[in-house]
Amino acid sequence: MSDQLIDQKTWGERYDATLMNTFGHPKRVLVRGRGADVWDADGNHYTDLLAGLAVHALGHAHPAVIEAISEQAGTLGHISNFFASPPQIMLGERLVALATLDAPGTAARVFFTNSGTEANEAAFKLTRLTGRRRIVAMEGSFHGRTMGALAITHNEHYRAPFEPLPGEIVWVPYGDIEALSRAVDETVAAVVLEPIQGENGVVEPDADFLPAARRITAEHGALLWVDEVQTGLCRCGAWFAHQRSGITPDIITVAKGLANGYPIGACLALGEAADLFGPGQHGTTFGGNPIACAAGCAVLRVMEDEGLAQRSTELGAHLADAVTALDDPRVDTVRGQGLLRGIVLNRPIAAGVADAALDAGWIINAPRPQVLRIAPPLIIAAGQLDDFVRALPGLLDAAQGRA
Repeated sequence: MSDQLIDQKTWGERYDATLMNTFGHPKRVLVRGRGADVWDADGNHYTDLLAGLAVHALGHAHPAVIEAISEQAGTLGHISNFFASPPQIMLGERLVALATLDAPGTAARVFFTNSGTEANEAAFKLTRLTGRRRIVAMEGSFHGRTMGALAITHNEHYRAPFEPLPGEIVWVPYGDIEALSRAVDETVAAVVLEPIQGENGVVEPDADFLPAARRITAEHGALLWVDEVQTGLCRCGAWFAHQRSGITPDIITVAKGLANGYPIGACLALGEAADLFGPGQHGTTFGGNPIACAAGCAVLRVMEDEGLAQRSTELGAHLADAVTALDDPRVDTVRGQGLLRGIVLNRPIAAGVADAALDAGWIINAPRPQVLRIAPPLIIAAGQLDDFVRALPGLLDAAQGRA
């Protein structure tokens, strides 16, 4: 039988028999996508409001990305990091320019990785080269599942089975300026934070928190490390979400939307931090791969040409206003920025709503029991968002019926 004729049930059985049980049984087996639309192995259609967890910024099968990957694959697919390639250099230059938009002339350098957690691993090692060991991290944070990134991820469920973890980590409440000030002294290598905590339910601190974190770290000679893996690259209405606060961090980590589904991440170091790594102090086999970097160049070009930062701002506000206008008593509020939004419910039924949504043809998720996360492709049509909003009361009804 052709693989294209196998149904979801059979694919699921083969998955369970073959892959490690780290994710549980797959909710669906998806086979095709275009824009914000995807189809499963049984031919069912879904509108993707999650974009592979904020990865497909340009939607599925974007022609500019396909062209860039195809052309590069036919030219030079992989080289070791004994050598360089034009796409790697060009993407690095573009990221440096974007990271220093508010601080022109600031030195900056990039280390390319394959994912967000690897970008955070690189940043973790970079902080050690300050000669200090302590890192101040935020309660509610998520930075990845590898050992260093896991050490600064707050969720005890993720961390406990793998302790002891690297580092001397001090936890402070997210957004608490006084607690942060008490925690930072001359022994602290870095403060690490997300501009918006996506995995914690799209939680945003008060506007003065990031500027305070910049001031406090500067006073004590500590690095400010901003994890933009989920929030960066137009997702929250700016190239980087921290730029809305007018600050310049010492370290920025990015991934997810950078190559529209092709594995890539990057650790950017600014100012004096740009010169901390020396030859042989870190490495990667596939990081900076010419194909991934060509895809990244294409993504950033489309984002700029089509004004996707502004589009994210406008569509995110449109979505939040439309959900609020439902005036549904089961919806408490909508939080977040741009097209990273959390619909906060008054009851812990978010998982049931996400399941009902999937059955009805909408892909969303529930990062917290009372929060629905919406992070669609930045190219999604306003009408697709409106269709979801109209469907939301029925999805809430279905979830309550299942509870």
